[in-house]
Amino acid sequence: MIKVAVCGALGKMGKEVCAAVMGCDKTELVARIDIAGNDTYQTIDDANRVCDIDVLVDFTQPKSIFENAKYCLNNGINIVIGTTGLSDEQIQELKALSENNRTGCFIAPNFSTGAVLMMMFAKQAARYFDNAEIIELHHNQKKDAPSGTAIKTALMMSEESETFAKNNCAETETIKGARGGISYNDIHIHSVRMPGYVASQEVLFGADGQILKIRHDSMDRKCYMAGVLLAVKYIAENKNFIYGLENIM
Repeated sequence: MIKVAVCGALGKMGKEVCAAVMGCDKTELVARIDIAGNDTYQTIDDANRVCDIDVLVDFTQPKSIFENAKYCLNNGINIVIGTTGLSDEQIQELKALSENNRTGCFIAPNFSTGAVLMMMFAKQAARYFDNAEIIELHHNQKKDAPSGTAIKTALMMSEESETFAKNNCAETETIKGARGGISYNDIHIHSVRMPGYVASQEVLFGADGQILKIRHDSMDRKCYMAGVLLAVKYIAENKNFIYGLENIM
């Protein structure tokens, strides 16, 4: 059995992860970690002093994930990260820690298999279009923008072309930010925050006479659990660095 701890266990995603771990015949929930609860461990260190942890799953906050991940990698705990907000520099630092300490680190901007397929399809389409933009839509309690999924999608697309704003005219924003944020290889990303959404993303590709739209919608957080368990099982056995669920699908 893989002994799993969940950090952020009282959050919406954390509760789903706890239920998924308890419902899987290959995993055992050994610790729930959340600063908001009286019946949970307050910190990863508290749990680590008492419990034997093979894999920690983190769904907390952007402001805490980097330190959480460094603690795990420096203390021999394999970690699966679902919290977004890590910078490219922080990801590279975690990769180095993972490799140096031979401890697994699995970072996935999105654990929904459908969303990952959307990203993979966008990467494939990027070979054939010189113009593309991304619109991501989330609930209004999401603290980071753009989403990790949008950033990862843009990064994957950027591997296929040097620019996605070919022949665009010189622009003037009369309202700052109207054209969204400019990410890898000139891909504009537009972030929407609205109650009612869970997580949605649409990738728009344009060329003379045609538009291609690739969209994925998550309506329930249960859609992420198959991917989380897949990552937990992989990292417990392989103990290496992985960025993106597409690498093991």
